[in-house]
Amino acid sequence: MALSGNKGEWSEIYVFLRLLAEGRLFAADEQQNRIKNVFLPIIKILREETAGSKYEYRLNQETSEVVIFLNGKKIFSLPVKIFNDEAERLFSDIYRCGTGEGAFEIPGTETFIKSIFINKLKAPSKDKSDITIQIHDINTGFENIVGFSIKSDLGSPPTLLNASKSTNFIFEVKGLPEAEIPVINSIDKDTTKTKIIDRINAIKHKGGELVFEKIASKKFEQNLIMIDSQMAIIAAEMLKVFYCKHIIKCSQLAEEVIKINPLNQRKEFYIHKIKELLCASALGMKPATVWDGKEEANGGYIIVKKDGVIVAYHIYNRNLFTDYLFQNTQLVQPGTTKNDYCLLYKENGNIYIKLNLQIRFI
Repeated sequence: MALSGNKGEWSEIYVFLRLLAEGRLFAADEQQNRIKNVFLPIIKILREETAGSKYEYRLNQETSEVVIFLNGKKIFSLPVKIFNDEAERLFSDIYRCGTGEGAFEIPGTETFIKSIFINKLKAPSKDKSDITIQIHDINTGFENIVGFSIKSDLGSPPTLLNASKSTNFIFEVKGLPEAEIPVINSIDKDTTKTKIIDRINAIKHKGGELVFEKIASKKFEQNLIMIDSQMAIIAAEMLKVFYCKHIIKCSQLAEEVIKINPLNQRKEFYIHKIKELLCASALGMKPATVWDGKEEANGGYIIVKKDGVIVAYHIYNRNLFTDYLFQNTQLVQPGTTKNDYCLLYKENGNIYIKLNLQIRFI
């Protein structure tokens, strides 16, 4: 069966090929610029598509070869130049074939990667890592095996925090006459293209005020508590500003939260906590799963830039990584039906509405 994938999935193969060709993983500053003198030498890339079959793609600097091992036994080797040529061809084909956002085939690359025992575009993983690499830490001398999450700028902006019913925040709507519930709920896609905005505007017009009550999911609430005991309040204020004022960038939402100052804290507190929320979402925390606070993509983030240059934010450069997330993410409105939000309802004599949190790269 032919391999088919979108730009993001083909980009993961591109990263695999390019890193083996370059032998180094370069760090980036907060603007995604490669820092030329800051890099991690790559010893090998590990991949296990089926249980019990552990492939290692080791770089031999002396012979300029990539040597392939299966369960510790050498089985094949190829010149590094071939990986460079294949990476160049794949990058061109992603642009040539990927005119839309759907899946497509690249037969030439498929033939090559199958010859080096890769039969899936996406490496199976139980966590948020997309590629597993053994790197040499120049500072400590350690040779750690770490997982990196991959983000590609070649396709649509990926989601940082996925929307679901678990990411619903519940607000009590104070001051709204009960008679307005069916009127506002009747504002739908058949009457307007902006039903969410129109419903929120109607609530405000009729005197309604949104007051944060709780998060719908206990698991997500507990996960946010791992970041900070009052993280839910900060996220709720971001959500309210997003839906009521239509400000979308996380950095700009932070400015609004600072003005509101719901926790009577200095501005650095809110900026730091929002960065920590973004970082947790990037590296390990999933709303519907109990989170132990550990970073699953424990290496960091690898980014494929539009020009094909690969850069990384390693956990050693955490400040640069959180700055990057802070400046390059935004809130978006997911579908209402699937995620069950933005409908007024009554419970115990009070009126409530759910607002959904989804975070995506710009």
